[in-house]
Amino acid sequence: MLVLSRAIGEVISIGDDIAVHILELNGTQVKFGVEAPAGVHVHRAEVHQKIRERQGASTHPVPVPNL
Repeated sequence: MLVLSRAIGEVISIGDDIAVHILELNGTQVKFGVEAPAGVHVHRAEVHQKIRERQGASTHPVPVPNL
């Protein structure tokens, strides 16, 4: 795992197509924005897990909208 320190307004690049913008710091919370191509789904871990569980229960994967 790569651990980075960033300040508000700074950006972390992942490959050529993904950018993570640090938007706000509030106590122990960090608000960030993710820019990614339309084909890259970005979800919180708990949402991603629920999607995987639903797809495993179905014989046909359920299309997942970007949230």
